[in-house]
Amino acid sequence: MSVSITGKLTSSTSTELRHGPSGALLETTAPKDNGGDGSRFSPTDLCAASLAACAATTLSLYATRSGIPLTDVTFEIEKHMTPESPRRIARLVARFRVSSPCGDEDFKKLVQAGKACPVKRSLHPDVLVEEVWERG
Repeated sequence: MSVSITGKLTSSTSTELRHGPSGALLETTAPKDNGGDGSRFSPTDLCAASLAACAATTLSLYATRSGIPLTDVTFEIEKHMTPESPRRIARLVARFRVSSPCGDEDFKKLVQAGKACPVKRSLHPDVLVEEVWERG
């Protein structure tokens, strides 16, 4: 399955992206430390956010398919860039809070599902991913 996303440069530091299937619009801007004004998600911010959103979504889909009750999932993610050139994401630190009345074994299964999300499996191995999973 493929998904088409179109985009265009809207200024020297910003882009506009359109999701083909839904028509949803997303804008990006370079961060302050790289010549932008930081007024929107940067492309690398989206990468970090995608990891956390993907893990939460993957966990939720697993819970639904497995009949594990899930009350809530919240997360925070920090993106750390390399200090030297070329710029790249060096480390992502994610903290997930999973609220579920499930037992310890099912909680472990939920965490394993979240840790196996497609975005994480797509990241280059040089990107250090640190995750903390706790009950909310």
